[in-house]
Amino acid sequence: METQTIPAREETSRAVQQRHRLALILPGLLLGMLLAALDQTIVGTAMPRVIAELQGLEHYAWVFTAYMLTSTVTVPLYGKLSDIYGRRTFFLFGMVVFLLGSALSGTAQSMTQLILFRALQGLGGGALFPIAIAIVGDLFPPAERGKWQGLFAAVFGFSAIVGPSLGGWITDHLGWRWVFYVNMPIGLLALLTTGLTMPKLASGRQHRIDYLGAALLVAGVTPMLLAFSWAGTEYPWGSARIVGLFAASAVFLALFVFAELRAPEPILDLRLFKNRIFTPTLLAAFLIAIGMFGTILYLPLFVQAVLGRTATNSGAVLTPMMLGFVFSSILGGQILARTGRYKLLAIGTVAVAVVGMFLLSRMTTTTTSAEVVRNMIVLGLGIGTTMSLFTIIVQNAFPPERLGEVTSALTFFRSIGGTVGAAILGTVMTNRFNDELATRIPAEVRAAIPPDRLAALQNPQIFMSPEAMSQLQQQAAAMGPQGQQLLQLLLGAIRESLAVAIDHVFLAGMIILLLALLLTIVIPEIPLRRHRPGGATIAH
Repeated sequence: METQTIPAREETSRAVQQRHRLALILPGLLLGMLLAALDQTIVGTAMPRVIAELQGLEHYAWVFTAYMLTSTVTVPLYGKLSDIYGRRTFFLFGMVVFLLGSALSGTAQSMTQLILFRALQGLGGGALFPIAIAIVGDLFPPAERGKWQGLFAAVFGFSAIVGPSLGGWITDHLGWRWVFYVNMPIGLLALLTTGLTMPKLASGRQHRIDYLGAALLVAGVTPMLLAFSWAGTEYPWGSARIVGLFAASAVFLALFVFAELRAPEPILDLRLFKNRIFTPTLLAAFLIAIGMFGTILYLPLFVQAVLGRTATNSGAVLTPMMLGFVFSSILGGQILARTGRYKLLAIGTVAVAVVGMFLLSRMTTTTTSAEVVRNMIVLGLGIGTTMSLFTIIVQNAFPPERLGEVTSALTFFRSIGGTVGAAILGTVMTNRFNDELATRIPAEVRAAIPPDRLAALQNPQIFMSPEAMSQLQQQAAAMGPQGQQLLQLLLGAIRESLAVAIDHVFLAGMIILLLALLLTIVIPEIPLRRHRPGGATIAH
């Protein structure tokens, strides 16, 4: 009897030690995730002050584009390298580079410097999300990952809720430079925690690094991201610059495919796409990202421009959706951990997202605030679970030594989806808005206002700017008694046109999510492993 009790006690002791170790590792990972997620929402709030001090309004978009480019193109590289040399090395490296970029961004004396330092920040930020998720995959079997990865996904929803208000407070009370400096104490705490507690998970065998594949991937993805970022806004879709960028991207990506098919250990193994689970899951996540980012871009515009609701900042408008996102992320993770089955959960949550997008597409100028909140919550409930769920589905389909590669591939395609979605849905909105407005402007408005001035007023962004609205009121007053009446007719036409245009964006988003739902239905279900992954050696 005693001989049976001693091993049982030793097993219990090991389990307790493992829980204590995880209790130290996970907070560091969550802090690292929070660091990267908060940065994006906080920086956006501070940009008007940054432009006022550093000038360079024409370079405004590059502050975000530079970060997006470097953080996206490095994701597959970090994933593959962390499989080879260990997660800790590259997670800590990414965090150090991110913090260095943050500190330098706070000292920027020009927009050019800020853009360069943001690019450096992105080089580090690209490591934080995929490697943190891969580490959870190293530490827990697939059946238990849901409750933890759901918590990680909830961090993004939380940052979207808190970030804009926090960024506004920091900018108003401490100055815009502290928007970057505030990363330092959080990052140093995360760095210390993960550096002391995280094991070095490595494969323990020799590898060859695919330098050519890495270079061709960066060369192919960078012009593609730039083309989608600029098309329809900075330049027309058919302009020589956009077409040239797409052509360059196609050439380098074709060379990348050619090189990867012959590489002994490719950065992104194209044979992954032969897997019956990997390909539909990746495509579904890509499509969901398109729908989600399109919604995030145009919901604030609808609420503030069409419905005339005021908000401290556009990020605050999305709070109901993000609350649904956070709740769904946590609840979905718990359900997955308890049932060990993912297919019905995946189908159900994507179907809820389709319903949410359909409800958004039915909104008009008379929609109430309660209806908008309901629609946003429904969409958030649908999208929230998919962030962690699809990651677990892909991870479960491959051996542990490929966790970093497949996790980063999923993150990479989600990032591409967000960029593509912003470009395509933005074009849908702009074209529909112009068509609608051309037919809705009353004849008396056209007769009273010169064509050049009328064209300048046909910008929905005026509803988002109190200064622009104040100028319009002054111009209307200068036109005499009929000025206010003409202004109200014009603003009414713009609101109605914008409502129809954004509804078409949401309708397009619903169709995209329907395609994602069809892909989710064909994803095969295999039992989630309930044993801890092996194959990796743990060394400090």
